[in-house]
Amino acid sequence: MRRSHPRLDLNRIEALLKARHNDTFLRLKDLPDPYTFKDMKRAVRRILRAIEKGEKILLVGDYDVDGVSATAIVRHFFRALGIPLEWVIPNRFRDGYGLSPTLFPRLKHADLIITVDNGISAVEAARLCTEAGIDLIVTDHHIVPETPPEAYAIVDQKQPECSFPHAEVCGAQIAWYLCAALNRELKAGVDMKRLLELSALAIIADIMPLQHINRAMVQQGLRLLERSDSPFIVAWREQTGKTTLRAEDIAFGLAPLLNSAGRMEDAAEACEFLCTEDPMEARRLLMVLQGYNERRKGLENAITCEAAERVNEEDPVLVLAGEEWHEGVLGIVAARIARRFERPALVLSRTETGYKGSGRSFGECDLFALVDSQREVLEKFGGHRAAVGLSLDAENLEAFRDALIESATTLCPREPFADPDILGELPPELADWELYRLLERFEPYGEGNPRPKFVSRGLEVLEHRALGSEGIHHRYRLGNGTVELQAIQFRSDTFVPVGSRVDLLYSLGSNTFNGRTTLQLTIEKIMTI
Repeated sequence: MRRSHPRLDLNRIEALLKARHNDTFLRLKDLPDPYTFKDMKRAVRRILRAIEKGEKILLVGDYDVDGVSATAIVRHFFRALGIPLEWVIPNRFRDGYGLSPTLFPRLKHADLIITVDNGISAVEAARLCTEAGIDLIVTDHHIVPETPPEAYAIVDQKQPECSFPHAEVCGAQIAWYLCAALNRELKAGVDMKRLLELSALAIIADIMPLQHINRAMVQQGLRLLERSDSPFIVAWREQTGKTTLRAEDIAFGLAPLLNSAGRMEDAAEACEFLCTEDPMEARRLLMVLQGYNERRKGLENAITCEAAERVNEEDPVLVLAGEEWHEGVLGIVAARIARRFERPALVLSRTETGYKGSGRSFGECDLFALVDSQREVLEKFGGHRAAVGLSLDAENLEAFRDALIESATTLCPREPFADPDILGELPPELADWELYRLLERFEPYGEGNPRPKFVSRGLEVLEHRALGSEGIHHRYRLGNGTVELQAIQFRSDTFVPVGSRVDLLYSLGSNTFNGRTTLQLTIEKIMTI
């Protein structure tokens, strides 16, 4: 932790945080018009015709939080209209991803198929739709391939000639915009503002940058979730005791629960949780999701340990492969390995023909660009800067790993303690409630607006206590003779003994216990001097 960081005071911190947003704190009334999306008007007109003629409309979602939330948004909207809507979320293990030829036999009775958070790469499935006389509307947010699918309409902000002003939005936001446009044309009076609570879940979970319209939609969505009477969030608030919500509560609390259904069994249960109008059913489904999440945690911990044993710490990017690693948790394992070893990580599991898995970036590395440099040896590949998914033949694994390591030397150079989230060096005396309130002004934090991290030096460990059944969490009391600070460190196999002097990398938060709220540092690194 000897990397030099600028010395901070409150004015400097405020200036640095303002610079992230260019002083553009958008409000909901500033959101772009739905028809700035290419093909949005064409899509809306086709859906209106289907509604008028009583055609069979079928919605195809995706099994992550974004896809499940997008599906729920459209389901809620059509329910409010009183219009029948069939829906399908592919099963990760039986159907694969999105609109696929494997899934098509379950769709071929439809007159109109609408995708949310998928479909932009579904060339073969789109051809099957055309042959069957089914009109296809694709709404997606992923990168458009050189040969897009043949569809009646494609609503994707990344396609050429699309005038929507923000490139990084998620599938649920586009689904919300589609419903908003339909609501306008039908003069239906559906409360679109309320559906922002589902958009907010997806924006956070899909790691969208919390700037511009994403920031505005998440801020409003979190406020709605805090007081919402939707059974799913009422059940979750009851279970967690949450009265105020931050983006991290979604990212590390609700989102993993929702994701666990698709990872372990079937994402349809997560979608039912978001859509049910019965409070008792919401509580039952919450218990089901919690069961999936506990299974997920057990698998994740076991695979993370196995993967960590295979790490070569000389490699600038980690490509780790196992024989029977559960496909549903590979992305989470990759994220944990990337954080632990401070470099991008790809975690793959053996399939019948090769390897399939997920990757997560670290720091400023563009993982999509890194893996894209080796696209020619991949069977399937997709994702964005921070996260990717891929599959490849077994015979290509070693060549892929070697080429990626070579490319990473140039594309993702490593620099010790170069975490871009570190604002600078903070005198311990400034880690107080005044700073806490300043940081609150720039909520929500997440991708593109990361929670600030600080370095403080020369603190003494005054007290230490291990927490948790396995003793892997640690609570510290730290001081420098002038100020004392409470701190917690999660998931560490080691601790620093009382009397040691340390440098600290941390974020500033709070802890409420027995009705009393105190400041608390969340330690990312603690190093003895």
